[in-house]
Amino acid sequence: MSVSSSDKTLLGSAKSADDASRHETRRGVGYGVTAYALWGCFPLFFSLFDGVPAFEVLIQRILWSCAFLIVVVTLMGRWAAIRNGFPGPREAIRRLGWIMGCALLIALNWGLYIYAVETHRVLQASLGYFMTPLVNVALGMLVLRERLGRWQMMAMGLALAAVTLQLVLLGTLPWISLVLAMTFGSYGLLRKRVPLDALSGLLVETSLLLPLSLVALAWLTSHGQSHFGGSFDTTALMIVSGVVTTLPLLAFAGATKRLTLSTIGFLMYLNPTLQFLLALWVFGEPLAWPQLLTFALIWIGLGLYSVEAWRHHRKVLARSSARVPR
Repeated sequence: MSVSSSDKTLLGSAKSADDASRHETRRGVGYGVTAYALWGCFPLFFSLFDGVPAFEVLIQRILWSCAFLIVVVTLMGRWAAIRNGFPGPREAIRRLGWIMGCALLIALNWGLYIYAVETHRVLQASLGYFMTPLVNVALGMLVLRERLGRWQMMAMGLALAAVTLQLVLLGTLPWISLVLAMTFGSYGLLRKRVPLDALSGLLVETSLLLPLSLVALAWLTSHGQSHFGGSFDTTALMIVSGVVTTLPLLAFAGATKRLTLSTIGFLMYLNPTLQFLLALWVFGEPLAWPQLLTFALIWIGLGLYSVEAWRHHRKVLARSSARVPR
């Protein structure tokens, strides 16, 4: 049977579209790996602030992130999108309230993360970000009244067992891990209420934190406790912290446009994995067997969570395919 020229054209168009789709997916994976790899290497950057208190590093990070984000948002023409995110006085006030909550949560998360790096507790930071997906599940159940699947319930049980075991065996709670996971999980929950992309949202958040940061900086300066301007290296690092904060977000934005949520969810484990490896191989943090057991239980829980998420994704795809007319 011969193939007509019109059929050849259709086949060629379909192949071109398929090739273009695969190319965009590869680009999306590249962006995603870049974003999570940069986040995973943050301990290397913040460890350079030797002798600078975490609180001051946090202040400078907020200030310079806000400044750099203004430049990026202007170049990308996102101001209209930000204005559209706050329609009408009443709705704008309500959304500003939500985003102020986001700003406070991200400030606490950033500050505690910097503190963890400066006090050589990168393993705890890594554990916190491994726990975040499970915290998201717990928040969905408690706040949004979502029903959990069997695998999700088992994952939650393993996470609870991991924290309990560390408390019993070591006599201490992994409080840094818990607070990092809770603040980041709660941040994600609140951010869903404000229709802004990651870059625009962070600009609004840092802008809301800007007055408090300027007051804190003025207080440090007046009391002779500010390190800004004291040495070239420290001052340069403080300025660069804004760029370091923004670059992964730019890569992440490129990934979210090209990848499914399930793929992004898989890539996100790269961040705490890199932190875990850096803690052991670069910073030489000790890993006692109770801590290793805690990590192992969390990893098994994440495996169960991933299985449940993948099964749900397959069901959604199957239902979508069934609705397509043939």
